[in-house]
Amino acid sequence: MNETGFKIKQVKWQDMKSHLCHIRTVVFIEEQNVPENMEWDSYDDTCVHVIAEMNEEYIATGRLLDSGQIGRMAVLKPYRKLGVGSALLERLLSIAESRKMKSVFLNAQIDAVDFYKKFGFKEEGDAFDDAGILHKKMNKAFC
Repeated sequence: MNETGFKIKQVKWQDMKSHLCHIRTVVFIEEQNVPENMEWDSYDDTCVHVIAEMNEEYIATGRLLDSGQIGRMAVLKPYRKLGVGSALLERLLSIAESRKMKSVFLNAQIDAVDFYKKFGFKEEGDAFDDAGILHKKMNKAFC
């Protein structure tokens, strides 16, 4: 647990599916109007998931695919700006390094590009639309 009272855990989709789905539904489908059929994919069963917990409530999630793609980073609104997203990303980066991945990449929403730059991600290519939201591909190589 950190100084703001949340903890990050690596979890399996099968064990935490209802909590992971709830967070992503609230953030992506309800807040950002991502079509439901675009939110769910076959990767959830096989990728690494992390979840943040605070006061016995699950408040944020993210995932790492075998390809090195980080995605589905979502923090419930009341818990934003508390360092939860940073802690999730740091945990995913640590997992990627422990799996001997040479690099990771993600498709950042335009508003989040500067956030990812703080962690050493570099922009790649032009902005593109995904589910009605502008994104930028970003990558990070491990030394």
